[in-house]
Amino acid sequence: MHPLVDRAGSAGSAGAAQADLEPLVAKVEQHLGALADSLHVRNIPEIEQQAQALHRALARAVEGFMLVARHGGVPEPMRLRLSRASAQLAHHREALARATASLDRAIDVLMPNDGPSVKVYSANGLTQPLHRGGSLHA
Repeated sequence: MHPLVDRAGSAGSAGAAQADLEPLVAKVEQHLGALADSLHVRNIPEIEQQAQALHRALARAVEGFMLVARHGGVPEPMRLRLSRASAQLAHHREALARATASLDRAIDVLMPNDGPSVKVYSANGLTQPLHRGGSLHA
């Protein structure tokens, strides 16, 4: 059996579950802080490294929370901490999306599209121009 399950299912499970989840949530919080620092200084390699580490930490935390929830429930303080971490992650994601859109607009101003373009769907479902280069000879 998984160590989280063994302790979460025993007497005093709220305290045991909180103790088991503590290092998982602390790791998520640590990587969120490091990601925020990397974003602030715009260190691209560090941003990528911290984003990957955060992804792994979140996956482990979610797995731990699911195991504990199935065998006695997640203590409210741990739930609140993970919820705050989730909100912080959403804030970072939104800031990155705004920065990306701003960069895209700047590139469009600096390098306007002179020729016709074909509209295609992007990852978020909106249409974007498909810039075509070169020519096709039949």
